[in-house]
Amino acid sequence: MALVSLSGLDPFGGLLELQDALDRLLQNPSLGLNLGLAGASVFPSINIFNDQGGTVVRAEVPGIPADKINVSVESRRLTISGERPTAKREKGSYHRRERRYGEFARSVQLPEDLDTDKANAECRNGLLTVRIPKAASAKPRQISVRPA
Repeated sequence: MALVSLSGLDPFGGLLELQDALDRLLQNPSLGLNLGLAGASVFPSINIFNDQGGTVVRAEVPGIPADKINVSVESRRLTISGERPTAKREKGSYHRRERRYGEFARSVQLPEDLDTDKANAECRNGLLTVRIPKAASAKPRQISVRPA
């Protein structure tokens, strides 16, 4: 009887390869898709995750002063916008310029169970962290049981 080994099987490998291929497709303006400023490199890269207290959004904003970043929430939509100032350079010209300068904006939909009035944001070392706690109604609560 032959046994099949599944130790080398990566069920998500194909999905990750597909995601990488789609990312390359969207980032390559020479493909003639007329994406304009919708390519992934224009917007700050973000990660969104839940922790025990609510939702955390982290955006990479290197070289952008905190006073040039705006964070707003309207109708469960979080928007991070701002402006990356043009880099000052001495004499010469660029050999390659991949970092974009100027205004940017990125919006994401938030879950319903958050208390956006208590959201806070901080920017440290080029990483913007926005924390939005769960609403009190969404948190589990203890119900006491009394004898009948």
